This record gives sequence, structure tokens and C-alpha cells, in this order.
Amino acid sequence: MQTAPLLKELSEAPGISGYEEQIQSIVQGHFQHLADEVRVDKMGNLIGLKHGQPRDDAPRRSIMLAAHMDEIGLMVTKLEKGFVRFATVGGFDVRTLPGQEVVVHGRTPLPGIIGSRPPHVLPPEERKKVTPLDHLFVDVGLSQNELAHSVRIGDLITLRGEFTELRDGYVSGKAFDDRAGVVSLIHCLHTLASMQHEWDVFAVATVQEEVGLRGAITSAYGIAPDIAIAVDVSFGKTPDLSEAETVETNKGPAINLGPNIHPLMHLRLVNTAEGYEIPYQTEPIPGRSGTDAWAIQVTRQGIPTALLSIPLRYMHTPVEIVSVRDVERTGRLMAMFIAGLDEPFATELGLGPVAKP
Repeated sequence: MQTAPLLKELSEAPGISGYEEQIQSIVQGHFQHLADEVRVDKMGNLIGLKHGQPRDDAPRRSIMLAAHMDEIGLMVTKLEKGFVRFATVGGFDVRTLPGQEVVVHGRTPLPGIIGSRPPHVLPPEERKKVTPLDHLFVDVGLSQNELAHSVRIGDLITLRGEFTELRDGYVSGKAFDDRAGVVSLIHCLHTLASMQHEWDVFAVATVQEEVGLRGAITSAYGIAPDIAIAVDVSFGKTPDLSEAETVETNKGPAINLGPNIHPLMHLRLVNTAEGYEIPYQTEPIPGRSGTDAWAIQVTRQGIPTALLSIPLRYMHTPVEIVSVRDVERTGRLMAMFIAGLDEPFATELGLGPVAKP
């Protein structure tokens, strides 16, 4: 399995929260080759089911793997004298927006640039301030009449982030948060294809994580797995950030711990990583993780949940950076963890009897 080309394919596809159809279609094509069943639920979550052994009607326990496929983006709010005003869908640092290349998804895709008044014409007291969102606009180069014919209120705008291969296995692009996690799920399913495992595996590419974990809430409720692992990204180490706020890139995924994480799930992942010599790091999250793990953990009666974080630099920008090896290690760790799942571990977790299908 070639990880970098897959990251490129997923990274460059549009899929703003609530409008994930295009990225969903791409991921579905990969799931279909690796899962026994693939479906899309009413919310838009893509769910691939890989049966445990043996394949009969006997009830089996299940694990849910979750990574969100949506990305942050923009939405047209107003057309003003040939320029496009917009609002954000998901969390942005407004400082990163001026000068960015974008695509306005109107009647046809239109390349554009996010602009603002140049500093030369600003009052001196405003020159050192961050430009407010309502002072930014998109310029697609059309006249007022042409723009009105091509773009409508509510049309989506995606950041244009070209996938770039850097040195030593690093890659840069947009939406690695959390398409890198989705790739790790695909890598896990690919690894499991040559292995035996007792438990059913539900690999879920969730929707609308960036606007409230909505896909994880609904998919976890519908699947009702025995246990779950969510995969997201964490802040990769960069200058001027403390070690307490970051994890190292190219040192393996972070196995998180804290109240959002079941301690036995954390311990089992650590033991699996050490047993198979998979590099890993430990990242404490003393409160809410803000990831799909938070929604899954409190679904129904509660689901023992773990969280793996792929180190990523420059989160929520078009130039996010990850190590390809970290993505692959995350997928392999999940596969080895799944291959070792058995009934004694279920008993240790305090799970009840296996639910009948």
C-alpha cells in the first residue's frame, strides 16, 4: 500500500463539514476493497465492516475505529461589487487567511485569492492589528454581473493546498486533520487482510467533526460497539511551543490518556506497541479531548474508548505537515491491537455478554 499517494488523493479532495460527498466517495472506493460490507448512514458517515473469525451467525464482539473525513472551510455570505464575502465553517485562525489561494465552488469551480485592504492605506493604529474576518473577501477576477451569474449565497469555498512531498518522509497539504487519520484506518484494514481476528471491526470515516463531533455521536449510537479507538491529530513539535503542548513528529502516534480514555484501553495499546516494537508517545489530556473520542465515550451506556493522535504541524492551515511513517505506524498499531482482542480482555473491561446479532 502506497501511503503518500493515498494521502495526496484524500488531502486534495473537497469535503467541508456537512458537505462530505466527494471525499466520502473516494474513501468508499478504498473501503470496498478491504471491508466485507460498506454502507453510508443517514448522517453521511461511511462505515466499513470487516467480519471477525469465524464468519458464521454466532454473535461476535466489535470494535469501532473512527477518524473524521470533513475539513474546515468557508461559505459565501454576500456578493459585493464583484467580490465575495464569506463566513467560516469550523475553526480558523484569521491570521492565516489573507493571501490564501482558494476555490469557490459556484456553478463551476473558480480559483480565487483571499484579499484585504493593503497596509499602506490603513490608519497607523490598524496596521499592526489582525485583519477582522468581516474585512476579508475573495477575489475571483470576475465583474459584478459575471460573479452574480456564477456564484450564489451559500456556495462553499475550500482552501487550495497543494500536496507536497518534503524530505525524509514528510508531506505537506491541506486537511491532514483528519484525512491522515482516515488513511491510518485504511492502512489498518489493509494490514488486517492478511491476519486473523476474532472481533468485528467497524471502520468509520465520520462527518461534521469540525462543527461538533456530530458524525461520531450518531455512528457510535447506531453501531453500539463494545470498544472504540478514535484517531485524530495532535500538535507536532515546533519552535516556541512547549514540550507539554506538543508531541514529536516521526516518533510514532501519541497514545493518549486522561478521563476521556479508558485506562485499560490505554494500557493495552501501550503493551501492543511495545510488544511489536512500534514507536509511540504518551500524551496526557486532563480534560475534554475535543475529538470523536469524546462523543463515542459517552454514547449509550458508555463505550471504553482510546485515542491515538498523529503528530501534525501547522494545524488548520493549507500547509499541514505529517510524517508518512507516523500514519503507517498508527494503522499497524490498531491492526495488532485488534488481532489480540479476545474474551478475557472483554471480561477485564467489565463488558456484559456478547450481544446477539
